[in-house]
Amino acid sequence: MSIELRDRFFVLSAGDAPAEEAARYRAEVDATDAEPAATVDGLDLSWHPSARFKAVRFIDAERIDERVRDLFARPSADAPYLAAVFVDPHELSFRTFENIVPLDRLFEGVPLEAELAERAELAEGVFSFSLRLPAEARTRLERLDELKLYVPPLNAGSRGGERFIFHSALLAEALSAAVADALPPATAEGFSHVNPVFRCNRFEPGDANFHRHRDTPYFDAARRHISRYTVLLYLTGGTGSPALDLVGGAALGEIGEFTCVIFDQRYEHEGAPYRDGRKVFLRTELIFAADEVTEAPEIGELFSKACYLTGESVFAPELARHADAYYNQVAAAHWNGLGEGPTRETFVHKEFRGVHFVTNGYDFWFAKSEELSPAECAALTLLDYFNCKLGDTAFRALCETEVIESDDAGWIPEFLSARRGGSVMTRVDKSGFFPEPEEPNLRICCPFHSSGRYDPTRHDEIIDLYTDAQSFAKAHILPAPILMLGEDVALDPDRFVIQDNLIHVLGKGALQPVNFAACWNDESIPEDYVVVAAKVGVAQFLVPPIIYTESAGCRHLRFDFFRNSWMVDHQRATIPVPRITEDDWADPGESRAWRRYVDDSLVDDEHPLPPSDLWDDEEDDWDDEDG
Repeated sequence: MSIELRDRFFVLSAGDAPAEEAARYRAEVDATDAEPAATVDGLDLSWHPSARFKAVRFIDAERIDERVRDLFARPSADAPYLAAVFVDPHELSFRTFENIVPLDRLFEGVPLEAELAERAELAEGVFSFSLRLPAEARTRLERLDELKLYVPPLNAGSRGGERFIFHSALLAEALSAAVADALPPATAEGFSHVNPVFRCNRFEPGDANFHRHRDTPYFDAARRHISRYTVLLYLTGGTGSPALDLVGGAALGEIGEFTCVIFDQRYEHEGAPYRDGRKVFLRTELIFAADEVTEAPEIGELFSKACYLTGESVFAPELARHADAYYNQVAAAHWNGLGEGPTRETFVHKEFRGVHFVTNGYDFWFAKSEELSPAECAALTLLDYFNCKLGDTAFRALCETEVIESDDAGWIPEFLSARRGGSVMTRVDKSGFFPEPEEPNLRICCPFHSSGRYDPTRHDEIIDLYTDAQSFAKAHILPAPILMLGEDVALDPDRFVIQDNLIHVLGKGALQPVNFAACWNDESIPEDYVVVAAKVGVAQFLVPPIIYTESAGCRHLRFDFFRNSWMVDHQRATIPVPRITEDDWADPGESRAWRRYVDDSLVDDEHPLPPSDLWDDEEDDWDDEDG
């Protein structure tokens, strides 16, 4: 049945099915439960839609566990390496709102020498060109529309049409060379490259306009890069009313296929569908060196609110227009300073297990009480902002949510004072996960050579393996400020350091592995005796300090995640805690061995797995000369 649900999704997505059939299918999906088949980028995946897994995405199939990889559909014959997966919309966060599809393979081996010819300056900072490409490259671009990768954007109400986002360094490199040759020298000064992230947009006649907006400039503080110009590459031609309207600049009523329009991002703009056919275009931007950029924390504050409300709008659609208003205010502020925003502000009131808080995506307010510490307030702020998972459930799905509009935040202290809650987090002694091993008995060789009952807890090689597995787990669990034990939340207050009006959230350190060798003469190996005692979810954060003040009976936290001077990241994973089992060796096909449960995303040069061929399930891991 799950395979049928998977296949019917793509048939019905073509849009030709009667409304009654589509309604029956949606009812079947709503009545279907599914367990996740894999996890990628912190998102649980299913190969078919279900009551929980309703948002389709496209990823490189090689990132899916090979044991279930073939269950996932390949929607495009032109990009067979892409798999269609279904995710739970509740789990989306600012890191996963958008599905950026890797498409470099589509352009591999294709001549991409591009030329931007017939330059015309339509207005100040607005240029049009004809894009000339080799025939095969032109065909590959035209095939983008046939890849069946379109998904509804989160802000579908304001943008119209369909789109998908893809990454291609090869295409960007070719366009970068063409742009450098074609732009006037004064405009090209400081030009670095074309952004390799592209948005492929499709509009049919009769679709809603892509409403008036400004493009939010890209900024990379580490590289000192900023986008200054938007690039629109029209893969199809047609007429609109107008097809592109740059407010105060140019209006294009007719656009030819493979026309490239480059315009200064100061321009507000709007686009209408073609009247005479499908409109397909790519959108990216030109990146420049940004020596003169001035940091503006208030813009980061607004952008943080916009991103947060975008995530909340998945299940509260009325928030989408508020997010769009913030995005447009941010885009204008980069060029003209911070102007007037909405007259009323949008707040979200949440209740999590009896604790109430109010946020706008940047400010987080909690009632001041002895039961709820500042560290717990900071932990709840991070859990909500990053939509971390507690067990198998996203944090936001565990909250009762209410949208409130107000002129200002003056109502919040009184509102929260009537809704005080106690602590919702436990404190845990992390050392309890890692009991010391038994003393080794060097007379024990292996199960084959042992007389009487074999005791794996005393075997030196198993103890070495257990110690190595513990060291790996410790490297991720001990530094974590927050642990998820199923759906329970445990806090390590020592990882939250409050200094002056800042709450610093401490991260993790590095680990050096221990080597070992093995001799085994039965069909088991030491790995089979080191199994999983528990799975502990950890939330590691690399974030700026949280600004913390107290006033009017409130704890007020300000989480300035997007401020320009910080490079930041967030990681969530589940760590298997090892133990030594005294059970008889498990069947290899059903092995519970600890290594099988380690998330590969946790393994890197700083945190390698203990080096041993024994992890690889080889049948001849022992040395026959050892007897």
